[in-house]
Amino acid sequence: MIANAGLSVGTDPALEEDLSVLQEILDVNLCGMAKTFQPFIGGMKQARKGMLVGIASVAGYRGVPGTSAYCASKAAAIAYLESLRVELRESGVRVLTVCPGYIDTEMTTGNPYPMPFLMNAERAAAKVASAIERRREFVVIPWQMAAIAKLLRILPNAIFDRALSRTPRKPRRAR
Repeated sequence: MIANAGLSVGTDPALEEDLSVLQEILDVNLCGMAKTFQPFIGGMKQARKGMLVGIASVAGYRGVPGTSAYCASKAAAIAYLESLRVELRESGVRVLTVCPGYIDTEMTTGNPYPMPFLMNAERAAAKVASAIERRREFVVIPWQMAAIAKLLRILPNAIFDRALSRTPRKPRRAR
């Protein structure tokens, strides 16, 4: 079972109306994944086989300005999938966390910032299929994004903050 829910729009934490956008993003990106998996987990456990594949994002590694809701939802998705992986390990049900970088979709169209290693959707899907076939537990695609994400994760806050404070923001949803 593959859960590939994703919603990303820019948010402004100073605006009360963006609290509902935050809630919507969490509902789709995290709760949507849980609601997709839930009907299948019992049967998979009983059969002692199956695989849950959750599409998270490298955005879950570190918070990026202007996309706080998206980053938070994908960080939560990574933790949720990790918990499931450990919880279901003895049952025979496998869990794969996929953290893509930038994929050329409607969600990335119009992003006002550089998108290194932008990958088309067909190539990304092939990489996910390969990870499933190889029975992986965690994969970042493309692999180059893993190096960037890990580097950003270990940067001291002062350097990270300076480097990203002036980056262009993802546009807010038109109301």
